[in-house]
Amino acid sequence: MTADTGSHRIDPFATRLAELRAERDRAAAEINAGSRGDDADRAMNVDAYARVAALEGRIAAIESTLEHAPASKPTAETVTIGSHVGLDFGDGAESFVVAAPDPEHPEVPVVTPKSPLGQALIGARSGSHISYEAQPGQTLDVTVTEVS
Repeated sequence: MTADTGSHRIDPFATRLAELRAERDRAAAEINAGSRGDDADRAMNVDAYARVAALEGRIAAIESTLEHAPASKPTAETVTIGSHVGLDFGDGAESFVVAAPDPEHPEVPVVTPKSPLGQALIGARSGSHISYEAQPGQTLDVTVTEVS
């Protein structure tokens, strides 16, 4: 899967995707190399199979993020997938990245592109006031304070 958005913001996602695919291929090769022996020997590979499954999940999340990237070249001040945004929910600005979460970096606060907030943010600019439906019957307001 390749996403060509004309934006340097997608490059980190493509790079991370390539890294994860290479890691998955190495893990799968270890499983295949150790697949000799009887059923008991192969059962010892449970951790390796779980690792491959976890990598597949992370790959799918990044592919989904890239799939939903805008096809046009965004401007630096427009929120797109991969943007770093400052958001003020009424109690001061907080920083987020518009992206799928990365389990290896849980400390990075993200707004997922498919979430109601993420969908409302795509295409917004710094200074925009956005209302979005967080859940049925609950509308929230946010101000975009920064886009980079």
